[in-house]
Amino acid sequence: MIRRSLIRQSRVLSQRVQPLSVSTNSRAHFPPVRISPQQPKKIAPRCYSTATETSNSSTSPEPPPSGSSSQEAVTEEDPLKKEREAKNRELIDLKDKYLRSVADFRNLQERTKRDIDAARNFAISGFARDLIESVDNLDRALSMVNPSSVSPTSSPETSTTSPPSSSGESNINPELDNLYQGLKMTEGILMSTLKKHGLERFDPSVQGEKFDPNLHDATFMTKMEGKEDGTVFETIQKGFLLNGRVVRAAKVGVVKNS
Repeated sequence: MIRRSLIRQSRVLSQRVQPLSVSTNSRAHFPPVRISPQQPKKIAPRCYSTATETSNSSTSPEPPPSGSSSQEAVTEEDPLKKEREAKNRELIDLKDKYLRSVADFRNLQERTKRDIDAARNFAISGFARDLIESVDNLDRALSMVNPSSVSPTSSPETSTTSPPSSSGESNINPELDNLYQGLKMTEGILMSTLKKHGLERFDPSVQGEKFDPNLHDATFMTKMEGKEDGTVFETIQKGFLLNGRVVRAAKVGVVKNS
């Protein structure tokens, strides 16, 4: 709009002011005419838009701040910092894996040691279970001998003595006594050999132990005066332990007065 107004004003002025064309021949016949200059009209002040200036100022790059050099240094250090952090994380991960591997190896050593000990201590558990029956048969054979038929020193019940006969002769059978002595020695050697390998026999009624469900198997319960409840007073079948582990629980009778 401003440009159009300026063009329009310039055209009006050009129409009002006409140049005077004077030839060389007219100068000789007519005297020069002094033309007073026409006073030009006052032109209104021009107004210019500052939109271009603002646009130019907006598009013009801003001067770099004073800390641009430090920012560039930070951006240059960022890759090194990231690489250092990545290495630190990798180091922590490797250390964690190393500690876990050491712990797993130690656990494996302990577990292997326990397995070796268990294999050494209980390797004969199957053989022990089969041998227990033979030991029981030998014990039954010794218990079936009549105490009056053997000497008092070799009798299974030392408190029982054979009554003297009317003729003054003893009822001891020498052959049976010798057989009993041999079986007794065989049982002692067998039990000592089994004990060397960790197999032991126990009889809870000898010392009147309290009933233990981990070691004893109660087959019956009965009243008995003078003994506390839960006391083992009779052993039907002796028990066996292999290195502290129950191979067979003892079958016992338990006192129950209440």
